[in-house]
Amino acid sequence: MGWTGKIGWVLVLGLLLVALWAPRLAPHDIQAQDLAARLQPPSRAHPMGRDEFGRDVLSRLLYGARVSLRVGLLVVAICASVGTIIGALAGYYGGWTDRLISGFLFNTFLAFPGILLALAMIAFLGPSVNHLILALSIIGWVSYARLIRGQVLKVKELDFVQAARAMGASDARILLRHVLPNVVQPLIVQATLGVAGAVLAEASLSFLGLGVQEPMPSWGKMLDSGRAYLTTAPHLVLFPGLAIAVTVLAFNLAGDGLNEWLNPQRPRR
Repeated sequence: MGWTGKIGWVLVLGLLLVALWAPRLAPHDIQAQDLAARLQPPSRAHPMGRDEFGRDVLSRLLYGARVSLRVGLLVVAICASVGTIIGALAGYYGGWTDRLISGFLFNTFLAFPGILLALAMIAFLGPSVNHLILALSIIGWVSYARLIRGQVLKVKELDFVQAARAMGASDARILLRHVLPNVVQPLIVQATLGVAGAVLAEASLSFLGLGVQEPMPSWGKMLDSGRAYLTTAPHLVLFPGLAIAVTVLAFNLAGDGLNEWLNPQRPRR
């Protein structure tokens, strides 16, 4: 793994620790308001300043990491699980099963722009964290299913799978013991990169007012609240924007590094 991948994994580990220990790391109560000190710039007592209600930006930024990573990890876990099951069935059985899943189901979901479908679902269900996770999961599983289907189509024709089938192994045993373990490598890489996309989608929907709602802090919601004070208090936009950028960059670097490390064709020292 190259140095960029290592930096990515260090950043990912740091973000996970920050999200886990946010209640201990936050120097102030995220709901404590001081209207007399609203829009205060960064200072020693408040390194990232105060927002429009006089709340500490650093504390809310730390708690926002919990929301973003929770959404990102849960969405990827659900999408990868559902996509693996559906893609494996389509690729292994082929025939009408593959035509129904890849020819109809995949194309149906891909026909709609993902972000518009998520907007419609959240507008219908109502804005909340759980509804956001559900909407992003429904639109995100197709990419994992297509990846697994393509890998299964290739692996199922290999000699060791044919030998297991000739020995009378059941379809479930062949899939679980022989096929899926040999297609998990690209799935892991895709999942790592998918967390970055889910974090960015959560921030985008929260920015539009369809994601996390007050009083729970969210980076996207902080950007939405701070854009009205862009000229008078730019720190309200600067720090949440940097947090989103660093998180997305960290998971992209980690995914690229993991892909390089797991690639069987990479040169060995």
